[in-house]
Amino acid sequence: MNGFNMSQYLSLFLDEAEEQLQQLDEAIVLLEQEPSNRELLNKIFRIAHTLKGSSASMGFEKMATLTHRMESVLDALRQGKLAVTPTIVDLLLACLDKLKELKNELSQGQEGEVDTGGLVQRLEEILAGGLIQEEAVEPSPFERPLELDDVEENVIRAAEVRGWRAYEIRVELEPDCRMKGARAFLVFNNLKDLGEVIKSEPHTQELEAEKFENTFRLAFVSKEDPDTLANVIKSISEIREVTVRPIVLEEDQVLAPQATSGPSPSRTLAVEEPLLKRGMERRVTQTVRVDVQRLESLMNLVGELVIDRTRLAEVSNNLRSRLGNEELVETLDEISTHIGRITSELQEEIMKARMFPIDQVFNRFPRMVRDLAHKAGKEIEFIVEGRETELDRTVIEEIGDPLIHLLRNAIDHGIESPEERVRLGKPRYGTIILKAFHQENQIVITVQDDGRGMDPEALKRRAIEQGLLTPEAATRLTKREALDLIFLPGFSTSERVTDVSGRGVGMDIVKAHLEKINGTIDIQTTPGVGTCFTIKLPLTLAINRSLLVTLEDQVYALPLANVVEIIEVEPQQVRRIQQQEVVVLRGQVLPLVHLARALGIKRNYRFGTHKTAVVIVGLAEKRVGFIVDTLIGEQEIVIKSLGNYIGKIPGIAGATIMGDGRVALILDVHSLLSLLETEAESALAS
Repeated sequence: MNGFNMSQYLSLFLDEAEEQLQQLDEAIVLLEQEPSNRELLNKIFRIAHTLKGSSASMGFEKMATLTHRMESVLDALRQGKLAVTPTIVDLLLACLDKLKELKNELSQGQEGEVDTGGLVQRLEEILAGGLIQEEAVEPSPFERPLELDDVEENVIRAAEVRGWRAYEIRVELEPDCRMKGARAFLVFNNLKDLGEVIKSEPHTQELEAEKFENTFRLAFVSKEDPDTLANVIKSISEIREVTVRPIVLEEDQVLAPQATSGPSPSRTLAVEEPLLKRGMERRVTQTVRVDVQRLESLMNLVGELVIDRTRLAEVSNNLRSRLGNEELVETLDEISTHIGRITSELQEEIMKARMFPIDQVFNRFPRMVRDLAHKAGKEIEFIVEGRETELDRTVIEEIGDPLIHLLRNAIDHGIESPEERVRLGKPRYGTIILKAFHQENQIVITVQDDGRGMDPEALKRRAIEQGLLTPEAATRLTKREALDLIFLPGFSTSERVTDVSGRGVGMDIVKAHLEKINGTIDIQTTPGVGTCFTIKLPLTLAINRSLLVTLEDQVYALPLANVVEIIEVEPQQVRRIQQQEVVVLRGQVLPLVHLARALGIKRNYRFGTHKTAVVIVGLAEKRVGFIVDTLIGEQEIVIKSLGNYIGKIPGIAGATIMGDGRVALILDVHSLLSLLETEAESALAS
């Protein structure tokens, strides 16, 4: 095989190996929760077999040997000769880490440094029976499907032919519920108009006689989606938890995939959607998968654009020889309009091609949370929602690190130890929910836990102890400002340093990363109940909808995400408080700042005799009114970097070229507000 072909095949191999390792990572973590899921085991075995074959064909002996031993262990698990145990899961994940090291070594043109001998020996010991006697992981009640007889299965199949879907519904009542039979009746009553109950466990007679603990299950067929069914049941009081998941009949066997509504009571990790249903098709490499139809659409649009460009050139030539011909002028306008429309469509299609599902980032977290929870000695259920949410690739590349820090913070600081949770009357296992969704022209990501929460007063005391805040300054802080103390460099609530956190770094990195991509973060917390971090990000960093304003002859762009409203202020409305110009707006004092002054432009800052345009910008709870000369209006702009030659200028995020050829500077609202705060503090100090 010549060098060119070898290089070509190596690139393809590494690309596929990256995808296969990510699939194995997700699947093995899921196997720990569903040790009796035979289909999942078969899936893992097939992926490992494929990786073994491709690595052997490429001549990578270490990778082939390790995957061959993994394949043998997986085959023993499939045949029931071995049981899924924590030790086997840990060993398989350790093998994956070693395979990733081997892949990285190959991608750097090296081979031979990574040692796999120890892992191969441990796999052989397991195959020899050394660890078979270890107690197997007991399947949770969620993994045992409802047992359906032939009649019940036939009813479900007949309903599916009519377009209905079959669900297993698990309902858990509050521990102190006194009328369990009545609550069960209300569940049946609320569901009667939405479908048909095929089976209940326990039987309805036992439910009526209250001969059951706090949990019962139903086989239910309906046209409604799982969330609708869950919400109908949750509307009943004294319902602690509802889980709805599809029932799939396959080879006369009922497979109950992962829950699609409501958190699973599993004490390990949970994910929003079944791994098998997703087909393990997600990629985490730099290779971009684009729908063929989308590429065809792009080619068609570009073809039309080229044709019209040629027509435009021809008309221009004719105009030069026959000036004053109105018909040609109209034709030129028509073609220009068409080019404008096609260009807009082309821009939209290209933007779609840049959008990727956020699960490229989310996929790495279940394994990370599992490992960190084990290190911290905590039991954590990890729920992921909104994997399909799409955003720009450039944003995806930047959001990974902040989410890692937030999850580590939730595990180490947020979730209590199992013993402490039991003492507080909480479940032994804590819950962390990672969720993404679109909201207007932004993407919102939340990281929520049901841990100990944060006490603003305790944060103030800790900041004073660490010398980050004076007692006098602490008394002036609002609750929101006290919570923001966790973003100070060097601030930490840990008394000791752990492998997870406590070194005084992390949350300040989160804030810095988010500011870099024009994102914001908000905190909502209740001591003893939990904390929710809410991140808001632009859908794309390439194109931004902005408000264009002018200062003298220069145009500036304010991102619309930061613009709260626009007002006009009369000179007599302006007041001065501690040398700061303010205006009272709907009962609230709004600071006024001349945008020219904030940018360091020397000019007369006094109000004239006429109304003045004020653009109110906001960042979290902060509000400032920027005084501008004139308003141009809203416009979509393409963001361009200022480049290394000019460098980073405080208050300026970049530039854009307008339709008339002029350059407009894009303002960095966060940086401007930080500069103003620094100036205000210096003025007070002096």
